[in-house]
This record gives sequence, C-alpha cells and structure tokens, in this order.
Amino acid sequence: QVQLVESGGGVVQAGGSLRLSCAASGRIFSVNDMGWYRQAPGKQRELVTAITKGGSTNYADSVKGRFTISRDNAKNTVYLQMNSLKPEDTAVYYCNANLRQTPLRYPSDYWGQGTQVTVSS
Repeated sequence: QVQLVESGGGVVQAGGSLRLSCAASGRIFSVNDMGWYRQAPGKQRELVTAITKGGSTNYADSVKGRFTISRDNAKNTVYLQMNSLKPEDTAVYYCNANLRQTPLRYPSDYWGQGTQVTVSS
C-alpha cells in the first residue's frame, strides 16, 4: 500500500508563512507529478500548484509569487512554502502524487489525509 502523510499546517496571522510537507511511503516504484490542492468550506477542491519529476512547476494565479513548491525525489517528498498568507488561503490542503507501484502497473493518483491551514486577519 501507499501512504501520503502531510504535516505543517496550523494557524497563522495574515502576512505570515507556513511550510507544508508530504512524504509518500510504501510500495513505490516511481513517482511522477506531485502537487498540492486545497478545499475551502463550501467550495470545490482546487489545484494550488504541481511539480513534475524533473522540477517543472505550475501555480494557480492566486498564489503566484507567494507560494513555492519543491520536491526531494530521493525521499519521495514534496514541500509547499507559503509566504504572505491571506485569509482567503484558509482551507484544507491536500497532497497528491501520481505514482507507479510496480513497473508493470499503470500510474495512479494518491492523496494525503489533508492538513488545515487557517489564516487570521
């Protein structure tokens, strides 16, 4: 089985920073794209940012210039550095990884359990 374990959420004042981490573990042959999504109360889950195995990144317009995604391929871990946080960034943040468990299996998407980020004004 595969597990994605997130850490680093919490409560922060507007303008502050948080760093999220997500480590994938278990039976893993290779990891492709990794990313972060978020879901605010009453809203649909949305893509925040993603990173390829080679390090190419993309960001939602709402977080460009404030959030930075990175990954450590040797540790199957992805990070999200969030700066200049705003109250509208408040949400549950979910880690996502597209990975292959064995060489013969198709890649599948896996999700973390979610971590709450609350930004107070």
